[in-house]
Amino acid sequence: MRLAILLGVALMAVGIAPPQSVAQDAGDRLGIELNKLEPQASACRTYFVLQNDTGIGFTELVLDIYIFNRDGIIERRLAMDTRAVSPGKTQVRLFDVRDLACDAIGRFLINGVLSCEDTDGERSDCAELLSVSSRTGVELAD
Repeated sequence: MRLAILLGVALMAVGIAPPQSVAQDAGDRLGIELNKLEPQASACRTYFVLQNDTGIGFTELVLDIYIFNRDGIIERRLAMDTRAVSPGKTQVRLFDVRDLACDAIGRFLINGVLSCEDTDGERSDCAELLSVSSRTGVELAD
């Protein structure tokens, strides 16, 4: 990693922008935390906390998510549109999973990134920037 940082500094010194992978520090991640599950009348409300430590302002981020039941069987697939994710910010996103009780959910899997853009356009490295965790009894995996 130290070599990558030195290469990035050297490239900037001569006026060449380093590639995104070199410019991105290993500690700079887009944290996605499953913070809370809340039963609703006919849905399970999910609270996701997004912590953007990447320095990148995402104008669009859509995640491909699978929901597994407690027996490990896939219950549902959904596209989670997080909307804009500001750099250096902590933001909460709520999503209702209709017709599924919270206590029936065993695990969420972020299967991939369906769409990711910043102010310069589409990005291909967003999946590598994700860091997932859960504060609930339900696992969030990638």
